[in-house]
Amino acid sequence: MVTVSKLVKMMFNNVSGAISRSSRKQNKKKRWLDYMRLSLILPVVDPEQLVAPQHCANPQCKGKHFRLRQAVRKNVRDTQYEQVQARRYECLRCHRTFRVYPRGVLAGQFSQRVKGIGVMLYVLGLSYGAVGLVLTALGVWMSKATVYRSVQATAERVPGMTRERFLEDYRTPALGADVTSVKCKGRWLPVGITVDAITGLVLTIDQLSGEDAQILQAWVTPIANSVDARVLVSDDADAFKTIADEQGLFQQVCKSHVVRNTEALIENLSQAIQAGQDHSLTTVGVDPQQALADLRLLGELIQARLPEQQPVLETLYLRYAKAPAPRPGQSACLAYRMRNLFLDRWCLWPRLTFYRTWKNSNGDEILDGTNNASERAIGWWIKERYRAMRGYKRDCSALNVSRLIAYCGNHLAQGLDLAQLVA
Repeated sequence: MVTVSKLVKMMFNNVSGAISRSSRKQNKKKRWLDYMRLSLILPVVDPEQLVAPQHCANPQCKGKHFRLRQAVRKNVRDTQYEQVQARRYECLRCHRTFRVYPRGVLAGQFSQRVKGIGVMLYVLGLSYGAVGLVLTALGVWMSKATVYRSVQATAERVPGMTRERFLEDYRTPALGADVTSVKCKGRWLPVGITVDAITGLVLTIDQLSGEDAQILQAWVTPIANSVDARVLVSDDADAFKTIADEQGLFQQVCKSHVVRNTEALIENLSQAIQAGQDHSLTTVGVDPQQALADLRLLGELIQARLPEQQPVLETLYLRYAKAPAPRPGQSACLAYRMRNLFLDRWCLWPRLTFYRTWKNSNGDEILDGTNNASERAIGWWIKERYRAMRGYKRDCSALNVSRLIAYCGNHLAQGLDLAQLVA
């Protein structure tokens, strides 16, 4: 198994002049260290390990008996070997001849090990050109176009990660979903990501045409059905609430989003009350000091987030329920803003505190109340690599690279064998 940190240190020591100055800035060194969590196993080249064929290379032939015609030498670009020995067989049924290569070598000129190193370096944050320079320093020349093709071909072999090629037989009761954007050819490309909200495993990364409720529903619904999800974990967007309601799913709204937004609103409304310029509170019979006390109470409730506290929020809402709505073209008055805040949190409370009531057989809370699983996946497997770039050139490249890195992240425990993907 490759010790990534040692390899990166070796690269910096040997080819420090080959990498652009921007990649050596202090604010980017931390992001390189963030990638050290990836555990990758490079393909092995073994000229002595050559397995006899079990079926004919012709897909239309079912021949199973072959004759060894000759052993041939094959030049290969590798960090250790310059030549290996291949064998040419003849099918006794269709008389087609084909070659069989040793482990880690295919028909192309580069070994799987070199391609694996190139893919790994790109995943770690180097550009295609910088990967070619590093490989040249290691004794193997590879153009940046070849590096690009290797990365894209490897990413296309990643199993699952799409709605159409979903992970078979995978089940989870809680599905996390979120949407982000990456720049592609000067425009923002919406990307949706779904995860197992309990384990953090990335399930799919898909390109979206928008972020409205109809598009998100068409994206999330088949995935939720495939994994038999009963809970949807998301942020506070209304589109996800609509999906959960129409699909009959429980929903856990990210408490971090709600707490931050609520605290900001409390501070803003408190300052407006203390300024004393808006007298709308008197029209509903609420003293300014009472309003400040209500906001402080809301802050305490939002920090505790106990399911049994919902009636308290109802009481706070009813105190401001008669606040008049603004007329067309007018701004909402202070009392009406207070009314809407308490009404929204009262209605949101079951979604915000769902994690308190959803427990396993041992009485432990299964969810942590946040959508951190989705946000971590976006930050680690999509944004972290994307930040070092000026944007993608093709939509498929943005998806391929994100899926490849996410797939590597799904194999942190046992390590990802790149030989399974590198063609």
